[in-house]
Amino acid sequence: MAGVQTAVALREQGFDGTVTLIGAEPHQPYDRPPLSKAVLLGTAEHSAFDVDFESLGVELRLGTEALGVRPADHELDTGSGPVPYDVLVLATGAEPIRLPGAEGVPGVHLLRTLDDAERLRPVLARRHAIVVVGAGWIGAEFATAAREAGCAVTVVEAADRPLAGALPAEVTAPMTAWYADSGTELRTHARVERVEPGAVLLDDGSRLPADAVVVGIGARPATAWLTGSGVDLGPHGEVVADASLRTSLPDVYAVGDCASFPSGRYGERLLVHHWDNALQGPRTVAANILGSATGEAPAVYDPVPYFWSEQFGRFVQYAGHHTGADTTLWRGDPAGPAWTVCWLRGDRLVALLAVGRPRDLAQGRRLIESGPPMNPELLADPATPLKTATA
Repeated sequence: MAGVQTAVALREQGFDGTVTLIGAEPHQPYDRPPLSKAVLLGTAEHSAFDVDFESLGVELRLGTEALGVRPADHELDTGSGPVPYDVLVLATGAEPIRLPGAEGVPGVHLLRTLDDAERLRPVLARRHAIVVVGAGWIGAEFATAAREAGCAVTVVEAADRPLAGALPAEVTAPMTAWYADSGTELRTHARVERVEPGAVLLDDGSRLPADAVVVGIGARPATAWLTGSGVDLGPHGEVVADASLRTSLPDVYAVGDCASFPSGRYGERLLVHHWDNALQGPRTVAANILGSATGEAPAVYDPVPYFWSEQFGRFVQYAGHHTGADTTLWRGDPAGPAWTVCWLRGDRLVALLAVGRPRDLAQGRRLIESGPPMNPELLADPATPLKTATA
């Protein structure tokens, strides 16, 4: 996503030089969200971007793995030989974390690539018994698709609740019931001892039959190939970009899941593994590539992070960044089908999670961007439009 959008943004903003898009996968560049939905369920064959690369004058080099950067020579090393660059954009995304000890065991799957989805599609079609390891966003989305396909699904989570690494306990509490409502068994405090063909063994001695095991325990920036290149990497292995998405190397930018950036809005460095970040960041990169040639002041990237998830019949949306909030307000009954959580820092809205309330999300996102003081009493009234809940 980030690589394709950077190429498109460069052309849209008037760049007329050579643009080469290099990717390790052999497929035409594709969108990832449908992999856990339409592609997985067989209602779509692929999710290739509707981009005419030839008419844009973008050269695609598919099936070409990046191996390293030699900044002194302005060259990218690839499996097909060195590629010279004037400007290089790193957009290698993230890769799934593998379950230790499960590699090579038959029937163990990840869900990150088109090939992953195509391997899993017949598993769902045969209505197998499936164990999902990890109750994060991808685990919930996959469990939703598997239940829709008629599979028996057990989700095992080492933490005490779903989405433990993403949201506070009070917010995830009502989501726990979604699993049972859908016919999915959720087992928390459940650590995998080992995986063997046909079963998952937990550390409490439980043995879960499994025709297939899907691992969704998180992702990390795909940056191991940059070791020794001189690119500064952060504590999560991410490329450390500045506010203009430039790296520590001259003429090298980084965008999307592989890079963190400093947020003036939130006063901390953000590493955002979501689709919207890979859509928005490339516009800043393209503007700065063109601006550097004309001496313009660099554009700053400081978005309101946004993502969505479709799970268990619910449309879940999130905007902002809640970790610095000091007040949490609820709009609506979390036991019901539609509700919103708002986070405030002082009297300013800094984040919200909307379940089945897309209008709250749209209005709240604009309020986070503009930053007016909010009226907590109005904000907590689900009948009051968010845009009118200002002080």
